[in-house]
Amino acid sequence: MTRYCVDPDRNELAATWGTGEGDLTSRIATAPAGTDTATLLRLARALTQLSEAAWHTYTHPASAAGSLEPNSEGWRREQERQAFGEAAEAITRPNLPQAGSVFVSYSPLVESAHQVGRALHVLDSPDLTKAVLAETTTELAAVESAELGHLTDRAQQAVLLSREDASPAQVAAADHLLEQDPFGPAALFTDVDPTAASVAAAHWLAAAAEVAAEASGQNPTTVVLEADDIEALPHETPTLVLELLDSGATPNDAVTTLIRHAMHVADGLLPDPTALREQLDDFEETLAEYTDGDEEPDIEDAALRLTPLDPKRPARDLLEDLLTGIHGCWLLHNEYDELNDDEKNSTENDEEREAEANQHHSRARFAQLVRAAAARNHNRLI
Repeated sequence: MTRYCVDPDRNELAATWGTGEGDLTSRIATAPAGTDTATLLRLARALTQLSEAAWHTYTHPASAAGSLEPNSEGWRREQERQAFGEAAEAITRPNLPQAGSVFVSYSPLVESAHQVGRALHVLDSPDLTKAVLAETTTELAAVESAELGHLTDRAQQAVLLSREDASPAQVAAADHLLEQDPFGPAALFTDVDPTAASVAAAHWLAAAAEVAAEASGQNPTTVVLEADDIEALPHETPTLVLELLDSGATPNDAVTTLIRHAMHVADGLLPDPTALREQLDDFEETLAEYTDGDEEPDIEDAALRLTPLDPKRPARDLLEDLLTGIHGCWLLHNEYDELNDDEKNSTENDEEREAEANQHHSRARFAQLVRAAAARNHNRLI
């Protein structure tokens, strides 16, 4: 989301937002001389809350809620998204205190807009109000642009957010980037929504696992775990995704399910109590095995993860793990590839330079095989 701040020395209101490569800032307006800084800070806080509410409609779209029946979660999300059109009216004609009380909207976005309007009412500056209205229009347009998969200008901050659903346009963009570099180019983290990038990466991980399995004779679902014996890898999440795909889940379903679960955990919710109970039972059985049943298992010092992803940044965390999984597939393929072994033994001179050349050739050969596997199974991405 965009954060708004005040420069007390210049009496300026400014906006800042992240891009994946760093933060940008834009001056909105200069308040009249003598403006109370505390009131200007209240305006900045209200604008930040408005941005947070607006971007929440992007990260939690109605399409991911399942049902749009009246009073359902999907219906409430749809109502909040439609409230974008009420923001300008709320800013210019806010609910003001009357007889010691004030009407509060049920919509977080609309109520934030009313708070912006009340702060502007106190500041009583037409120029500042005009600038804030223009800024609000820019911010809401950025959310709309991100929804369409156009992550440019202000909408680029979407690359830092986790979303419960994936934009088909963004999935296609990520797939194109991975076709150019199956190991994952930097642009995946700066130009593409991380949920959509993870959907495409799951497809390419499956292709990489197929190639590694063919070379090693291992099951495609266990290749990243096997690669962990070669180099320490965060193998749990890539293996889980491969298992989900092997059971028939699409890359979109596998990825969005994991991300949605982590986002619910971050919101303080318990998405699947039954699964947690089973997880606790398995955990206690594992502890009992370590104690041989001779004593009561002590779980006070043990930790049980509610989600395999970082709940503060689940989509980017998943993307990082999936790309690491592709790297792990290459490690295993490099160990077993007969053509690569023959070339390794072709010369013993200048070992360091030869090793670097062999590695480059191995990665290029692996990437070529993965591209072919991904193309053969491209229908699973659609």
